[in-house]
Amino acid sequence: MITVDRTSWGRLRVTGGDRVRFLQGLTTINVEALAEGSHAWGAILNPKGRVLSVIDLAHAGDSFVVTCEAALAEPIASGPGAGALPQSDPAVERLRIRAGFLRYGVDVDVDHFPFETPLANFLDYGKGCYVGQEPVFRVHAQGNAARMLRGLTIEGREPIAAGTALTPPARGQITSSIADGEFTRALAYLHRSGWEPGQTIQIEGRPATVHELPW
Repeated sequence: MITVDRTSWGRLRVTGGDRVRFLQGLTTINVEALAEGSHAWGAILNPKGRVLSVIDLAHAGDSFVVTCEAALAEPIASGPGAGALPQSDPAVERLRIRAGFLRYGVDVDVDHFPFETPLANFLDYGKGCYVGQEPVFRVHAQGNAARMLRGLTIEGREPIAAGTALTPPARGQITSSIADGEFTRALAYLHRSGWEPGQTIQIEGRPATVHELPW
């Protein structure tokens, strides 16, 4: 286990008698069902159902704490804990990619729906209305997602640049990659015609195996 320094992340404490209703209508998280002392990952969407921010929401007594990447909020926090590794450390990046943990602006942004990413694991289709719910529910009901973020185990240790296209007939592109042992692990959006786990595809002449996230 490693400790990651996230003191640069933005944090917002939400208080007041209307805090549950406000967050319930703003996020994909079922805030009404979030027990005190627990937390949940989710997203804030725009009215078209696209991802504006990936957040962690913690229920802390009579308030909620919203945490998001530093690029999406004014950073606040005290110094890092002893022994904490910066997010740029290769060990952190390997674990992040293995877990399918999203970086905003790298693996997900306003051009993506939450159901195209591991955020799909945190969508609660039984909760009440929230911003962006209608398009998300419609595509879920129709089963019409066109792409999905998957993990790739690629032969060779040379990382592949973000934005690199997969070799046809595979369709998609890399978002993140890093050397891991004798292989390269990567995150990539794959078209539905080739996103099934276990398939072998090619990228820049290198065989790659498709994995569901997390590994």
